Amino acid sequence: MTRLLKKNPFVANHLLRKIEKLNIRAEKEIIITWSRASTIIPIMIGHTIAIHNGKEHLPIYITDSMVGHKLGEFAPTLTFRGHTRSDKKSRR
Repeated sequence: MTRLLKKNPFVANHLLRKIEKLNIRAEKEIIITWSRASTIIPIMIGHTIAIHNGKEHLPIYITDSMVGHKLGEFAPTLTFRGHTRSDKKSRR
C-alpha cells in the first residue's frame, strides 16, 4: 500500500534537519542513519548517507536516479554465501 499523495513522502525529521544544515553551510560529510524507511527526496542529491543494514552502516552516495526510492533499498541486509555441497534441494 502506498502513502497518500496528500501527505508528503516520509523522511525522518532528524535526517531532514541534518541535510538542510549541510546544504546551508555548503558542506559534504557522511550522515549516519538507522531510518531505512525514509524516502529519498531531491534535496538529498549529492550527499553520502550511511544506512544501517543490521550490522554496520553502509555509505551510499545519493544520485538523481534514486529519488522516490527508500533508503533501505540500497543497503542489503542479507548476504548470500552460496549453497552447501551436501544440499540436495539445490541440485534438482
